[in-house]
Amino acid sequence: MKSVIVDKLASVAQHNEIGDELRLSSEIPCEEGVLIAVRVTNNKTRYNQLELTSGRMATVTQGDIVVGALGHRNALRGYSGHLPKNLEVGDRVQLLNIGGVLGICDSANPDVGPPFECEVLGAVLHFPYLGERIGVPARAGAKQLDAETELDTHGVPVVALAGTCMDSGKTAAACAIVGRLRHLGLRVAACKATGVSLRRDILAMEDAGARDTMIFSDLGIVTTTAENGPALTRALLSGLAARHPDVIVLELGDGLLGAYGVEAILSDSAIRDALTAVVLCANDPVSAWGGAKLLREQFEIEPVVVTGPATDNAVGIDQIAERTGLKAINALSHGVALGDLLHTVVEEHAA
Repeated sequence: MKSVIVDKLASVAQHNEIGDELRLSSEIPCEEGVLIAVRVTNNKTRYNQLELTSGRMATVTQGDIVVGALGHRNALRGYSGHLPKNLEVGDRVQLLNIGGVLGICDSANPDVGPPFECEVLGAVLHFPYLGERIGVPARAGAKQLDAETELDTHGVPVVALAGTCMDSGKTAAACAIVGRLRHLGLRVAACKATGVSLRRDILAMEDAGARDTMIFSDLGIVTTTAENGPALTRALLSGLAARHPDVIVLELGDGLLGAYGVEAILSDSAIRDALTAVVLCANDPVSAWGGAKLLREQFEIEPVVVTGPATDNAVGIDQIAERTGLKAINALSHGVALGDLLHTVVEEHAA
């Protein structure tokens, strides 16, 4: 065991009661969610920030000692990387996302440049046994996912947002919907069920007025997959519904054809039946057409409305209406109208 003073605790370590001075072990379990300490060995001018446990964004610099979690990532517009099979002190890993996921980078999008290179210092230990100096590897999450969790929404309506790709306007739309429903007197809960650990989106939903929020990393999952996505979604919806909100807003991160489990979630009949409304977020009219086609033909879901960059002006709105027969409302310029539409759907469900 050795001690280190940490400069930055990544948000993926949110639920661990660890301070700036940590005890490290040279024995590192290579499992998703295990917290490790690393020393950053290079500087970057792009994609160079880390989300802290406070929710603040901090610039990472060479020499910083950072705590993150082992994991993988498959991002179209970021880094793609895998979980290492074994690690020893002194080995190199890369910082794969802003939330603090650490792994071996396989591919980088030119827009974000090469990743931060990090020297492994050891596994972070916590000491759960009162009065004993027996340390065990710390892990991400407030608790671990129970894969057998049954879905029970207690009749609470669920508004889901699915996108054609990452950065298709899902969080902006979710915040517009949350904010308007709150203004209309509803108690709103919100969650994010897929993606890679980063609290920014649910923090934005809290700022918009969501009273209760959850994210998959609360359940110890660093990166979602088709294997854990349905169980995670059942656990998130059931957990929030037990708090008796008037409506739950569910963001499905990444895209309908991504690697984070959205397809598996929408293929689950129990989850699909629990969705009161599905909002499609699209980057352009072609993706709106394809997304609507996927939802209708593969999942038998009729989206209520299309939003996202595809609706930034009248050209896209008219094309979407003509090609898909769906309403198109821009969340940034007409957030009230978008929220009012979903409020009508929610009220009809309650009736």
